[in-house]
This record gives sequence, C-alpha cells and structure tokens, in this order.
Amino acid sequence: MAEWIVICVLYPVSCVSMVIEKDIESAFVSRIESLGGIAEKTVSLGGRGYFDRIAVLPGGRVIFAEIKKPKGSRTTPHQRLRHRRYLALGVEAVVIKTLADIDRLLGEA
Repeated sequence: MAEWIVICVLYPVSCVSMVIEKDIESAFVSRIESLGGIAEKTVSLGGRGYFDRIAVLPGGRVIFAEIKKPKGSRTTPHQRLRHRRYLALGVEAVVIKTLADIDRLLGEA
C-alpha cells in the first residue's frame, strides 16, 4: 500500500486507477484498529451479498462495511437488498470505495 501512496503524491491524476480493493480494505482495518476497534472479515455460508467487514468500535458502534475498488465497481442486487434491510433496522451499513469515504465515516485522522 505504501507504494501507491508514493505514486499518488507524485502522479495524483493516475492515483485512483491504481488503488485496488485490498488497499482500501487494509486502510479501513488500520483506521478501525487505530481507534481501538476491531474489523472482522466475514464469510457468509448461508447467503449472497454479505458485507466484507463488520467493525466494532469502543462505545458499541457497529459498522457493516462493503469494500469496493474506487473505479468501476458496483454493489450487486443481493448486496443492495441486504444493505436496505440492515439500514431499515437502524444500523450502519456502508459502501467504502475511497480513503475519503473512510475519513467521512470515522472522522479525519
């Protein structure tokens, strides 16, 4: 991940196309951990469209996060349905595509 940060500083126009989903997910996990929380990777054995990470922060804040690459990725119909169901229950269900999304969700570093 450090490599693309250096490249982004030197060549900001091409930055977004170089970032992959794994980089965004790693940054999300690091931010959650820096706040004293945990961000568990999830695997759903019983259904499609489950979230990539469940984050739990001190104080009881729980975030269901779908991680996507910045450009060209979309949520599937199954994911959108699951997000709507969780949002209707009053929990945080988010799609994260960029580092700015992480900042908006968790506050500026």
